[in-house]
Amino acid sequence: MLSLPPLLLSAGQASAPSPVEQTLIEQARSVGLSCTSSTDAELALQICDGALQLYDLNEPQGKGVIVDFLSGQSAYRRAKGGGSKEPIARSLGIKTGQPLTILDATPGLGRDAFVLVALGASVTLVERSPVAYMLLADGLRRLALSEPELAARFTLLHANSTDYMQQQSAKSVDAVYLDPMFPHRKKSALVKKEMRLFQAMLGTDEDADLLLPAALHVAAKRVAVKRPNNAPFLAGQKPSMAITSKKHRFDVYINN
Repeated sequence: MLSLPPLLLSAGQASAPSPVEQTLIEQARSVGLSCTSSTDAELALQICDGALQLYDLNEPQGKGVIVDFLSGQSAYRRAKGGGSKEPIARSLGIKTGQPLTILDATPGLGRDAFVLVALGASVTLVERSPVAYMLLADGLRRLALSEPELAARFTLLHANSTDYMQQQSAKSVDAVYLDPMFPHRKKSALVKKEMRLFQAMLGTDEDADLLLPAALHVAAKRVAVKRPNNAPFLAGQKPSMAITSKKHRFDVYINN
């Protein structure tokens, strides 16, 4: 069972919601979230400066977690990354001038998906968490205002990824990308801020092993699984090959 924080409007707001806020409220209700002014929960979604952010209410001075494709890590990877030579691109078989259709079954904050889209792929994001879905939807809304062509290559769905892939026709996308939540033990800033909030909200993906057979069903060419270097193979299944980076490896399952 997912633990869902309340959706809050900006603190102390007395006026009627803006059009953006009203749209976010309606989207939240459509995926089962309700708006409240209560601050009893430890986590909350809050509309701040026109963007949706996830906050830890126990850290009032802390920054919110936000999906932002226009700056920060996403923009840096787009400008300074290795392009088609990046490990994630190689693991999925991305080549210049050969756009692929990719299903990202564990999109998180969408950073890896943005790299794939920037390299020319069309990416379907399937997210089961209503909160993560809302953050992604708001990030894509803001991306569309500045770079509509990039935003148009995304498709965002609210669904259980395993169920969704099982219901699709066999080999209906070129590739599937999986990055299931894995317990983080190192006390890095990322773990403290973003991953800690995500794990507090979602927990680890205890059903992650179910993703691989469903992904192999729907992928025409390959499935790439991002894992910490010390993590076991997903579902205990040895990959066709692995591409390693400094902190991660990408287990690649070639579909014949």
